[in-house]
Amino acid sequence: MRLIVIPAVLFCMSLLSPRASASVATYTDSSQSITLTGFGPNGQGEGQSNVVWGSCVFDDANTQCTVSAPYTGVGDGGTITLLITYPGNGPAPLTATSISPGNDLVNLSLTQGSFVATLTPDGGGAPVNFYQITNFNFFYSNPTCTGLQPGVCAVGQVGLTPNATITGPVHGIFDTTPVIGLPQGVISASAYGAFAALAPGTWMEIYGVNLATVLSQNWASGDFNGNLAPTTVGGTTVTVGGQPAFIDYVSPGQVNAQVPSNIGSGSQPVVVTTAGGGSLAFMITVNIVEPGLLAPPSFRLKEGQYVTALFPNGITFVLPPGAIPGVQSERAAPGDTIVFYGVGFGTVTPDSPAGQIVTQQNKLATDFQVSFAGVPAKVTFSGLTGGFLGLYQFDVVVPDIAASDSVPFTFSLGGNAGTQTLLIAIEN
Repeated sequence: MRLIVIPAVLFCMSLLSPRASASVATYTDSSQSITLTGFGPNGQGEGQSNVVWGSCVFDDANTQCTVSAPYTGVGDGGTITLLITYPGNGPAPLTATSISPGNDLVNLSLTQGSFVATLTPDGGGAPVNFYQITNFNFFYSNPTCTGLQPGVCAVGQVGLTPNATITGPVHGIFDTTPVIGLPQGVISASAYGAFAALAPGTWMEIYGVNLATVLSQNWASGDFNGNLAPTTVGGTTVTVGGQPAFIDYVSPGQVNAQVPSNIGSGSQPVVVTTAGGGSLAFMITVNIVEPGLLAPPSFRLKEGQYVTALFPNGITFVLPPGAIPGVQSERAAPGDTIVFYGVGFGTVTPDSPAGQIVTQQNKLATDFQVSFAGVPAKVTFSGLTGGFLGLYQFDVVVPDIAASDSVPFTFSLGGNAGTQTLLIAIEN
């Protein structure tokens, strides 16, 4: 569980960005009590407390601690369940630390285990799980304190006083709305350049909180309508410029999607919607092209970032032999044909719109050129790869150049140089 922040008997997570507020569950007094027991001040004078989270049950492997309460404000209302799960049968690994000596604002941290908030609507609707927290708080309702002076019953003072306690039912709010993070909440595919701008038909990654109400889910064959990719996975949808994007993967912290073809250039809004509501728009620049070749972080060696190139067998990479443990690799030689992959290179002929599996031969509409150490190479194919969506393939013949394990590799599209700084390994 990530760091959580509690103001004055209040429990919430630091926000990544502004958020929409249309989906806020307000819950009344919980059926269980939350208890804080003071440890006394730490070296910085900040109060510390152990936290007992509601009622706990051990199932011979894990302990589950539950706080539940009726809520309103989302749908027709229902019951919110705040569940902490951790291994073993010992005390909950949940502690509260004041952000300053005696302050009722504290950091609450769970050192192992998980936290899940579930909204179960009245009327028999399906429960909805939230695995991250954007804005969640609780306030004690008529708490009871021990070990403090009469008239003093506060979270901060409990933390400063060894063995003092505060306990009672709680009430508060839980904002279920997805939040796209700042500053890099939306980028092009990270293995292909991770650019701050997008192009129609390219792949993008969206980062934030509560972006899905499932732990993780990829699209499956049953999600496709013929050759058309899904626009919803696990209940999450995405729009770019008001047009639906095609969803490949969702999790609470990340969504991968293909940008639709029919969006205009310039600043465009990206919105993520789940059962918890719709995010505020994250503005992203859309360019006609935003080309990037496959060059993942795993291909960054001490010499620099290597481009991903494959021999025609599809299993041997063009790298210094043994450069990456477990990866079959060889240097390429002049005259070898090697294969590169990319995203964001623009239109092809005949047209193949985003969201559709490529089923026909095509050719990149804009001239694509590559060079090895400044020496131009012959490109025998450039276009979208059959059987995939939005993935470009480039077949290139290695020119006659001097051998080196760190040959500079460059490319251009329509005469405009690519922005990635890349290397490749060549023998001669």
